[in-house]
Amino acid sequence: MLLTPPVVAARGSVSALFSACGAAVRTECVVDGDTFYHAGVKIRIADIDTPEVHDYGCAAEKALGDRATVRLMSLLNAGPFALEAGTRDTDRYGRKLRVVLRDGHSLGEVLVAEGLARRWDGSRHPWC
Repeated sequence: MLLTPPVVAARGSVSALFSACGAAVRTECVVDGDTFYHAGVKIRIADIDTPEVHDYGCAAEKALGDRATVRLMSLLNAGPFALEAGTRDTDRYGRKLRVVLRDGHSLGEVLVAEGLARRWDGSRHPWC
């Protein structure tokens, strides 16, 4: 059963130039395939799960996670997008939970269609 959070609040269109997050101040950057910073706020994409790039279980997970990270950066940099809240505002780590939309279509679903992510079903599953 899919547990994709319903969209309940539009935040308007935003646009920025994203790079990979490093050790410097994180303002507009991508952490991994489902987490990024926008305006200094850490955002977790609510409707997907992508492979880990830091605490990964195997080399294949790391490689797929790296591809998802690069692709998310490309998608975010492709033009304005909207951040929409679901039923929960934040996760247990304090990240804002948002669905990322462009022209009414989920960027997370793009990653799923490309095999770089899976739909979030409420729990983590191994990638190895």
